[in-house]
Amino acid sequence: MNKSEFISALSRHGEMSKTDAEKFFQAFRHTLEAELPSAGKIVFTGFCTFEVVEKPARKGRNPATGQEIDIPAKKSVKFKAGKEFADKVNI
Repeated sequence: MNKSEFISALSRHGEMSKTDAEKFFQAFRHTLEAELPSAGKIVFTGFCTFEVVEKPARKGRNPATGQEIDIPAKKSVKFKAGKEFADKVNI
């Protein structure tokens, strides 16, 4: 399922227009992007958790040349499904 198919499904399930579903999706996405860096963790109990995690610097290898390279530290977003959500998916 791609984004436009998800928006269509959201409009059907939420009984709203596709335009309203798109606005809702964009507001949800922008809120996550704006709040997650400062909050560090956003929990939707039973559904999911979004968390900022630190990835340490490490050594890597260029597959084309075999040369060792330094990979810098970075922040990443970790998603973990909640029990209720995981149970629905594993029917």
